[in-house]
Amino acid sequence: MVKRERRSGSRSGAWWLTLLLLPALTPGVRAQQPPRDTVRLAEIVITPTKVATARSAIALAVTVLQGETLRRQGIRLVADALRDVAGATVVQTGSFGSLTSLFLRGGQSDYTQVLVDGVPINQPGGAVNLADLTTDNLDRIEVVRGPASVLYGSDAVTGVVQVFTHRGEGPMRLEAGLESGWFDAVIPGPGSPILPGRRNSALRWEASVAGGSPTVGYSLSASRTGTDGLYTTDGSRSFDNSYQNTAVSGLLSARPDSRSQASLMVRYGDHRFHYPTDGAGRLSDANAFDRGRSTALGVEVGRFVTPRLETRLVLADYTTESGTDDGPDSPADTVGFYAFRSLANVERRRAEARANWYGRSGVLTLGAQVERQSQQSFSQSQSSFGNSTDRLDVRRLNHAYYAQVQGTPTQALSLNAGIRLDGSETFGRFVTYRGGLAYRLGPGWRLRSAVGTGFKEPTFFQNFATGFVRGNPKLKPEHSFNWEVGAEVVLPEDRARLAVTYFSQRFRDLVDFTFAPATPADPNYYNVAGARASGVEIEAGSTLPGGLAVQSTYTELRTRVTDPGFDPGPGALLEAGRRLLRRPDRHVNVTAHYPVTARARLGASFRHVGARDDLDYAEFPAKRVVLAAYSTLALSVEADALQAADRATTITLRVENLLNARYHEALHFPARGRTLWLGAKTRL
Repeated sequence: MVKRERRSGSRSGAWWLTLLLLPALTPGVRAQQPPRDTVRLAEIVITPTKVATARSAIALAVTVLQGETLRRQGIRLVADALRDVAGATVVQTGSFGSLTSLFLRGGQSDYTQVLVDGVPINQPGGAVNLADLTTDNLDRIEVVRGPASVLYGSDAVTGVVQVFTHRGEGPMRLEAGLESGWFDAVIPGPGSPILPGRRNSALRWEASVAGGSPTVGYSLSASRTGTDGLYTTDGSRSFDNSYQNTAVSGLLSARPDSRSQASLMVRYGDHRFHYPTDGAGRLSDANAFDRGRSTALGVEVGRFVTPRLETRLVLADYTTESGTDDGPDSPADTVGFYAFRSLANVERRRAEARANWYGRSGVLTLGAQVERQSQQSFSQSQSSFGNSTDRLDVRRLNHAYYAQVQGTPTQALSLNAGIRLDGSETFGRFVTYRGGLAYRLGPGWRLRSAVGTGFKEPTFFQNFATGFVRGNPKLKPEHSFNWEVGAEVVLPEDRARLAVTYFSQRFRDLVDFTFAPATPADPNYYNVAGARASGVEIEAGSTLPGGLAVQSTYTELRTRVTDPGFDPGPGALLEAGRRLLRRPDRHVNVTAHYPVTARARLGASFRHVGARDDLDYAEFPAKRVVLAAYSTLALSVEADALQAADRATTITLRVENLLNARYHEALHFPARGRTLWLGAKTRL
């Protein structure tokens, strides 16, 4: 039986989605002074091939988001920036700081590798929580859609997201900003009623410095976010939903001569998030919280040994220390399972060396990589049945070798092909490949096609868990096969752009859990499940008379479970023949920016997310429900209040979810309603 949420409006239709795209598809009359389109795809990209390459020569779908544009739009989290990318779905389980997942092209939430200047921030096995990753000190975000394991190994099943830190240059520049927000408070639990007249708040400050000379550049930023959170009291008890996050980011770059370059990147985060609800969104605890610290450190050195041969060395380290604390609510709280505490330290250390040989019509890349992963964790449960503890102290060593060739045998044709061999102490050897063609029909017209495979290694828990749940050290990687075709047209001087992509992919050997292994000594995890996803992605943009810039994306997605594994029935995570959870069938984004004067700018953003399946854990057994489609509208005003030759103060006013739509990205975890933001930023 499938439950359906009460819908707040009529079903969406393809006709009005087409109308939403029309402004972006209409080139109109050329503006006399067309502004720069700050969210269009850049001409040169790095992530698809690890070599600076013209975007027109790339066979995969690539989106580039500029950091300055995102910050001017008021986008402070990388996760919120990704909401407007074609093929991407971001799901947050409630308030600020809660678990935030990315589903790219219908894949699992651990199928996208996320990097900061080449440093992967996924946990071993692919999991990544984007709740705390800010846009501070951000130069740009490159999003590659499609399997990229040939270059990036595990986790790059459906794509790669890479965050590039700002490289300082020129005279020293100081910036400082302060922003405050207000939104409705709600009572936690199914239904999540709003408290009339009760508003919670959020406060954020940031500061940065950047500059440099032709040989050395530097940038450093720090920010702090604090909020009451979305939830509040239910009238008899107070439930803490506060969130604090501190982020520090820095990059030091050097170019001592024309043949050499080096960089040192560091990014530090420290968060604390209080959550009063359980997995079903019900009130469960007044004092439960999780906290964590993370440090990403990256060093990259490159040198042209000869005019044609370039060598590069990349060292990366990502460490997280995280834990949960859910102590007794009071001295009298001693019934059932009344307390839980955990602490985990996870580290990924990676070294990669590669050589690029630049020929007359292409580049040959050879690379080798070694990575050491480790996890030390401890947890303790307290209950009236007795206390229990669990420990995990594991590590594994992975290595890989890869080769890639990219070239332009003719002026109109570009090709790319690569192969990779991974070896692991746990899953053994695994081979991935990728190939693609891009053909330029004429000025502004391009066709492309690509085919490839990707994989994701098992998590430490799936491999090595002991106790009530037993891991399986013989698990194979989950893997995919993908093919896609696309077409693109760009009018002269970027007055308008339209790109259409169709993709199809299969996911095989998905790891599934069984509650009933053959014997007590057998593991609970096996490679038994499968699924598929296909869809259409449309990206469009136009610069209209007067400087109005409009961008839009449209995604149509179809997913289906082809092999449910151990539990094919209703209420299962993988139900036979049904959609994969939390992936909407339709997704539309339209953004517009208009310079009213030289000092004032207006912005608007419309988003529509279609129906998607979820599980209702408030009942046992869990039942599948259909979450209603929803639409949101945001407006913004930005004005330079004080401006001089070397300094400026900008005032911003933004209203998110202007129409106060009530919706859940995850069932029983309400999203924020209408939210007002007021901020100021000074540049010295």
